[in-house]
Amino acid sequence: MNSNSSEEPIIYYHGTKADLKTGDLIEIGFTSNYGTQRKARYIYLSATLEAATWGTELAFGEGKERIYIVEPTGPIEDDPNLTDKKFPGNPTKSYRSQHPFKVVGEVKEWQGHSPEQLKAMKDHLEKLKQQGIEAIED
Repeated sequence: MNSNSSEEPIIYYHGTKADLKTGDLIEIGFTSNYGTQRKARYIYLSATLEAATWGTELAFGEGKERIYIVEPTGPIEDDPNLTDKKFPGNPTKSYRSQHPFKVVGEVKEWQGHSPEQLKAMKDHLEKLKQQGIEAIED
């Protein structure tokens, strides 16, 4: 029996096409990976590899798809773009912050979604865009 009653530390992920290295900070103020690509007021992370996979696959840009392991440097909150609108209770474990995330590692092996799943998601996002619904809200 394990006498350590503390919980395992949470691992947070950030999916992107940016080329970062250990020790780099992911900060607000850069062009958003999504939506109208305006300056990001929040940065996003997830405690699930699944959500981070969507993050990297849907990010704008031509860079290599990457999933980084990150540590928040300040408070994080539930991502209202997902938790309020799509998944009440935050089962995707998706969060946002205005404080930087420190890159502490990279997930080198991960499984992307099928071309059919990716096309369905992109088609859905395009439909929302045509309806004037922004994927990321401040």
